[in-house]
Amino acid sequence: MVKHFTAYQKKIHKNIFHVVKDVPDSAHPGMDIEVEISLQYVDDVNPKIVGFANNISTPGGGMHVTGFKTALTRLLNNYNKKNKVLSEKDGSFSGDDLLEGLVAVISVKMPEIQFEGQTKDKLGSPEARGAVESVFGEAFDYYLEENPDDARAIIRKAVLALKARKAAKAAKDSILRKGALEGMTLPGKLADCSSRSADESELLIVEGDSAGGTAKQGRDRRTQAILPLRGKPLNVERARLDRMVANNEIKNLVIALGTSIGETFDIEKIRYKKIIIGTDADVDGAHIQTLLMTLFFRYFREIIDAGFLYIAQPPLYKMTKGKEIRYVYSESEKDTVYIEMGGSAAELERIEAAETGASIEEDDDNDEDSEDGGEEESSSKKKRSAKINLQRYKGLGEMNAEELWETTMNPATRQLKLVTVEDREEADRIFDILMGNDVPSRKAFIQSNAKMVEIEV
Repeated sequence: MVKHFTAYQKKIHKNIFHVVKDVPDSAHPGMDIEVEISLQYVDDVNPKIVGFANNISTPGGGMHVTGFKTALTRLLNNYNKKNKVLSEKDGSFSGDDLLEGLVAVISVKMPEIQFEGQTKDKLGSPEARGAVESVFGEAFDYYLEENPDDARAIIRKAVLALKARKAAKAAKDSILRKGALEGMTLPGKLADCSSRSADESELLIVEGDSAGGTAKQGRDRRTQAILPLRGKPLNVERARLDRMVANNEIKNLVIALGTSIGETFDIEKIRYKKIIIGTDADVDGAHIQTLLMTLFFRYFREIIDAGFLYIAQPPLYKMTKGKEIRYVYSESEKDTVYIEMGGSAAELERIEAAETGASIEEDDDNDEDSEDGGEEESSSKKKRSAKINLQRYKGLGEMNAEELWETTMNPATRQLKLVTVEDREEADRIFDILMGNDVPSRKAFIQSNAKMVEIEV
């Protein structure tokens, strides 16, 4: 499993640690607990710890995971003291320092298991903690002594994490102080809503000052807040927390959400229970959308799990015929609506390469129009088709305030996509491949899936 989880990531050390051992079960005399643990550190900022109890997945962790973390922290701090890697001024490693980039699988098999919580996803058997601490403590201590190169690589990784943690704490404290001092004004270019109820408040994250200005004019000021982003956000898949909180766009978003970030994240303090990503319908917009979804998946996953994250669906086209206005949200819908408004498939085919906003007219170079009947029919077609105008929207900033409200912001008429995670393991793998540092894996993924992409030329 560890090999599978780390397939697309750069390894910090060469050897995968692995141990399997039976120890007596203190709660059941004469019976044993089987402990099996495997781990490897990778060049990443997020840990991945997977637990099992009697082959049942325990995503909530529990006693076996607690015992593992306790033993890991103790052993690596002891190794540090013995080899004097850190100075006294730097102190010792915290548990979080030693978890950064860790991929571990922990399995216990016991005569009897107890689960905690309503979801039954957390192991509550206390004897599992002692068994894991004992087995892992002895085996990992031996591993560190027998694999000095691996041990040094792990410690170097932890030193970087410690320095980043201290830098992040200083930057984050500064952000929190700033947020508190600014009070009702809030950060950056955020135009807040007047409501203080998170249940009815929503935050629309838009791309650029142009879209931000239009959205501010068209919004419902009581319930809708607008946060424009300048440029593309930081790719958090390749950045530690200290770099993240030093980034102005992410810093403004963190303060606007009100939840803080990292170990102090608290979803109960969220200021908006509907967070909407509204980007342009082009490649840059899709990239910004992906960067923001990476941020939420890695650092605000509880917001996704709570059903608070959405993606706006602005229209691709506006079709007008006299006073009739139709907004179109897909290429296939464009064809249907054009026919419904009196156009023909042949006409539409001829103007698909025309410039955005061009009036749709028949080609008058048709030889068949030389006869009177042909000319009369052609004239009739021109008169009819000239009334249909097709406007292609490239960004929210191209709409006026009324159009943006009607198509993208009005709760009664807009279309939103709820962001959900059906398979966390698969989502985690895809983020690793597409947003991580392993270029060959990303290239291979793109090559193997290229035919599935809908390309707009």
